[in-house]
Amino acid sequence: MKVYLLQHAKPKPEEEDPEKPLSDEGRDDVAKVAAYLKRIRVSKVQHSGKLRAQQTAEILAKSLKVGIMKADSLEPMADPTIWAEKLDKESENVMLVGHLPHLNKLASLLLCQDADKKIIGFQQGGVVCLKKTEGWSVAWMIVPDLMP
Repeated sequence: MKVYLLQHAKPKPEEEDPEKPLSDEGRDDVAKVAAYLKRIRVSKVQHSGKLRAQQTAEILAKSLKVGIMKADSLEPMADPTIWAEKLDKESENVMLVGHLPHLNKLASLLLCQDADKKIIGFQQGGVVCLKKTEGWSVAWMIVPDLMP
């Protein structure tokens, strides 16, 4: 089973738009990453409900030809143990689009059982694939800067 953790792509500055929708650069970045991810299999893309995460999820879902849904406990300050417990029971691949610091804490909790250790250097529009076998490990990571 794999979990794909994505930090939303780059939003517009809050001064420009308080809802912080994706910037043009953010849309381009996530489109590049989505094109690379076409090969993966998930049943849906789940997001926090914040506009920038929802827009990121929509671009990914279109590329993957799957649905999207708002999911609880993916907000920036959400408790990472909620998703760690959900993922422990999950057998299908899961894609989550969220925010920092939540994604950092969730990844660290899964990988080393300590949410306060920073293990992954997330980047806006980037994806980290974690694989669960006997425990969790990093399978790979892609960031927009690596995409042609």
